[in-house]
Amino acid sequence: MSSYIHFTEEERERARNTDLVELLKSQGETLKRSGSEYEWLDGTQKVTIRGNLWFHQYERVGGDAVGFVRKFYNKEYAEAVQFLLDGKCGTVIRAKPKEIERKPFEMPKAYWNMNRVKDYLCNVRGIDEDVIQEFVDKKMIFESADYHNAVFVGFDKNEVPRHANKRGILKSSTFKGNAEGSLDEFAFHWIGTNNKLFLFEAPIDMLSYICMNKENWKENSYAASCSISDRVLFQCLKDYPYINEVFMGYDNDFYGQRAAKRTQNKLDNLGGYKSNILVPVNKDWNEDYLNSDDEGSEKFCRYII
Repeated sequence: MSSYIHFTEEERERARNTDLVELLKSQGETLKRSGSEYEWLDGTQKVTIRGNLWFHQYERVGGDAVGFVRKFYNKEYAEAVQFLLDGKCGTVIRAKPKEIERKPFEMPKAYWNMNRVKDYLCNVRGIDEDVIQEFVDKKMIFESADYHNAVFVGFDKNEVPRHANKRGILKSSTFKGNAEGSLDEFAFHWIGTNNKLFLFEAPIDMLSYICMNKENWKENSYAASCSISDRVLFQCLKDYPYINEVFMGYDNDFYGQRAAKRTQNKLDNLGGYKSNILVPVNKDWNEDYLNSDDEGSEKFCRYII
């Protein structure tokens, strides 16, 4: 027989406001001070800690102390609250909730042409020029005026730009980042007319997959989270309720496939959605696409879980 645990609002607040630095120290964890914040490692991935708040730098997700215990200690909500209240983790130390200041979105200034970016996308990444042009025409891809980065723009359903992902195009560059104030739920995406949406980690993976599957591609919807977050997916499902079949195309590595399974579980729990996991043969879809013209390889190389 299942049981229900009632918590007062004061108890919920106490749990949410647990100081995560003290919690982790009481568990024997190692943290590194970084200015007014602390850094803790989830495996090899950095998690920023400030008071009762945390943010996973790789997965681009965060929350309060209850969310932290649910995610990293694998507990349900009631178990997490109990864990923070009943002394299993030592004395519960309350920190004042701290609001994370959100700066307004600032679109990078566009260069007067995008010759460098087109050359990079076509000749280095192998993306078909006609596919690139579709996004250029919708002002979704351009070249920045400052460092000549490739910029991938995400709009809300009212066609207002809300997100810009920047990618260095020099051979020696590994730069990737979002413009100040970008909202993750509106990351780079294309909305089609049918019920299918394909989710990827990066814009170039999304474009590569389209190039491998060009037949009627504009009818599908696509999104690139610019991380392994699924916020853009759930925003698309909210804004375009006719989408009810999702294909997760995260990278073929531990973190990508863990994120794919987590998102699939969320969709299954919501009900009403069909979910599929697509896994590239190589690490990502651009590697698959660049290798697809090799002798003996297939143009369409993926498998579905």
